[in-house]
Amino acid sequence: MRKIVAFEHLTLDGFASSGQGSGFEWTHRAYSEELAEYTTHIQADFDTAVYGRETYLGMYGYWSNQPTEESSAHERAHAEWVNAVDKIVCSTTLKSAEWNNTRLITGKLAEEFSKLKSEPGDTIAIYASPKLVHSFLELGLIDEFRLVVHPVVIGSGTPLFPEKTALDLQLTESKSFDSGAVYLRYRTA
Repeated sequence: MRKIVAFEHLTLDGFASSGQGSGFEWTHRAYSEELAEYTTHIQADFDTAVYGRETYLGMYGYWSNQPTEESSAHERAHAEWVNAVDKIVCSTTLKSAEWNNTRLITGKLAEEFSKLKSEPGDTIAIYASPKLVHSFLELGLIDEFRLVVHPVVIGSGTPLFPEKTALDLQLTESKSFDSGAVYLRYRTA
């Protein structure tokens, strides 16, 4: 059976989005070549990328036009991967999903993703999209968290875990980076 992973970048105070601009501008402070290279390991088993509406629009707007001549080797490799991988956008307001290899799911998350988990394939990964993660948490659909915690405190935003979330987690992997970021991989108990 396939698993669903939430792959998130977090502030030290637990926010997955600042709620301003792209919401993820703070990730650049500790993003390094070392972390970029390790990201290939983090997502090595992902064969489906899942986004909420806001993250999808940002990712599509940027990555569908990549790589460019100015792109780094890592950006080129990621652009090739993200443009080729199967993608799902979950939204009740979008009418279509234009990015290649993308399908739109407009409701019945528990039914749709339970079916996907039982189909052949590898790991289904939610990228960013903290509000979508909240919905998946409520439905008990997340099997694992892969978190990159950045050494920054922003004071407000959208937390990864909404108030009153209670989970028992088992640490299965960790790594620290010279930039001060820390990777944590947790399986839900």
